Amino acid sequence: MLAAIGLTREAVAVTTAIPWRTPGDRSPTLSEMDICRPFIERQIALAEPRILLVLGNFASRMLIDGTKTVFDLRGKWHTREIDGHSVEALVTFSPTELLAAPANKKPAWHDLLAFKARLD
Repeated sequence: MLAAIGLTREAVAVTTAIPWRTPGDRSPTLSEMDICRPFIERQIALAEPRILLVLGNFASRMLIDGTKTVFDLRGKWHTREIDGHSVEALVTFSPTELLAAPANKKPAWHDLLAFKARLD
């Protein structure tokens, strides 16, 4: 996905919102989200990114708005304050979600183009 918009793996920092698979691959609980949030926020703070591309439902709920889904949040820019650093974030579908629902590839492509435009 990154290569399609001209980014190399070396040019970006990639991390995961939850560093383990939940039992039965279920959605993480609120307590698991609360446990993991400080770690992902610290990684973001240390990297000091100009912008974030937030992939998927869980990551978007953890970082942007815990009451909304990726469908509500995607395609819009959100400002997130992390450790005194303001960063703009764009939410889109995760690769796993795109494999499960190929119809979401078109809106995800538009999101990626918007991300690349803001990055440039």
